[in-house]
Order: sequence, then C-alpha cells, then structure tokens
Amino acid sequence: MTLEKSEKNLLLIFTKNPVAGKVKTRLAKDVGDEKALEIYQFLLDHSVKFTSKVVATRQVWYSDEINDSDIWDNDLFQKKEQLSSTDLGERMQHAFENGFSEGFERILIIGTDLYDISEEDIRLAFESLDNHDFVIGPATDGGYYLLGMKSLNSEIFKNKNWGTNTVLENTLQDLQEYQLKLMEPRNDVDYLDDIRDHPTFQKFIEL
Repeated sequence: MTLEKSEKNLLLIFTKNPVAGKVKTRLAKDVGDEKALEIYQFLLDHSVKFTSKVVATRQVWYSDEINDSDIWDNDLFQKKEQLSSTDLGERMQHAFENGFSEGFERILIIGTDLYDISEEDIRLAFESLDNHDFVIGPATDGGYYLLGMKSLNSEIFKNKNWGTNTVLENTLQDLQEYQLKLMEPRNDVDYLDDIRDHPTFQKFIEL
C-alpha cells in the first residue's frame, strides 16, 4: 500500500478508561474486579504495541475522559472522547462520521479486548477495502472485533443488541447487497472461558 493511500486510512480504537469495576465486568464475576483490571491493562498494552506499527492515522476514542499522560503516546495517537450515549452503535457511528468528515477514505474500528490480533491483520483489512465495500472480523462469540468501510452506512449501527451473539448475523444481513470481506474469526476476551486455556493469560488466573 502506497504512502499516499495510507494517508487516507484511519484506524479508530475504542477503549475504556481503566478503572476497577468498570472494565471487563463479565470477566470480573469470575476473577474479581482487580484481576479483571490487570487483564484489561495487559490487553491495553498489547493494543498500544501493535497499533503503533499500523501505517495509518490512529485515533483513540475514550469511553469517559481523555487521558493525556497514559500509555497511548500523544505523538502517535490522536485522542478523542466517545459520544455520550449508552448505545454502542451510536458511539461508533459518530466516530465514523467524524472520520469521513475529516477526509479519510478507508476507516477501520477495533476495540482493546483482543489479544490474538496484529498489525498485519490491520494492514490486510485496509487492503481489502481496495476491492470491497466493507470488511468484518468475526468474533467467535457472535459479534465482531473489527469493522471497516469506505463510506458510511448508518443502518449497520441501528437495531442491534450489542454484546449479544446476534450482532454479527444481523450486521451481515444489513450488508447483503455489498461487497464484503470476512477476515479470520478471532476470540475476544469477555469471560474466563475465553482465556482459561490461553498460555499467555495463565499468570493472571493461576490460584
């Protein structure tokens, strides 16, 4: 991908401010708030490391408030605050709208709760938008870990039960008339079962 092309690429990174009791709440039911926070901070660190290598403009969108002195380097990441809404779809749509209004032509969004993702995955997702309208990275729990597009389609953000196993299926229905690239399914970290057998996370869950 040429430099000129990459300058039109935008990576949106949705993140939650790391506060015990507010992150990985489903995981916390099994491991406790403090351990869940440790795991989330580990995932944040991984997210920072691999997204720092992505050839694109990078924007971190905070759930509550912008932190100018955290692990997201101000020289590498633009920092923005998510729309104040309880609806994830509205917050994502707002971020995409903002990106397209700034002149970007290919926009991806990811979260910070996935370990098995790399800079190469992001590069391939951007490249797929050269000859597809949308790209989706399916999560094994029925959602998605990545979404990308070349122009805004607000329908995919509406009437979804976010956080349930129907999100991917309903989104695919919305995109039946479009050229869609599906990436490899990946497992995001929401529950203890998601990491119980993952070697990287054993240090967090050993008794």
